Amino acid sequence: MRPAKSGQHAGSSQERRQYMEINPWYVSGIVDGEGSFLVSFSRRDKLSVGIEVRPSFTVSQNKRNLSVLEELKNYFACGGIRFDSHDQTYKYEVRSLDDLIKKIMPHFDRYPLRTSKQNDFEILRKICRSMKSNLHLSTNGIKEIIASAYTMNNIGARRYLKTDLLNIVGKMKV
Repeated sequence: MRPAKSGQHAGSSQERRQYMEINPWYVSGIVDGEGSFLVSFSRRDKLSVGIEVRPSFTVSQNKRNLSVLEELKNYFACGGIRFDSHDQTYKYEVRSLDDLIKKIMPHFDRYPLRTSKQNDFEILRKICRSMKSNLHLSTNGIKEIIASAYTMNNIGARRYLKTDLLNIVGKMKV
């Protein structure tokens, strides 16, 4: 924190926060409460396996706590913040495979999560490493990624059923 000059106070809590270095355990705590590790899929007929894999890391906050997302963006030095009109929240998101591997994963390897989200993180890490090795471009690799992804986040709302994705992959000529 920036020290106050004699006779002055350090300023508002928001000003003080911008000069404080964020605690990495605080980051993990915020993610345990408000974060998600996700893998989504889109049909892409131009791809050899017919499916695009999109891993991501997201933290949600309401407008009142938007500064928390800005702190996370600065801490990780990647990603972006967007408004989600569906649930009226702001989201800090990292979708770049390289950023996930080089910036997000090392943090959670060093400062692990304490909730069931740790399991989701480990699955995402496995999927990202598979993608880095181009396994998502083969029939067997994409099937393995789909199977792993559908064990994450108590599944939640998905655009495609697991069987639908596997059927798409099965129809493609790889």
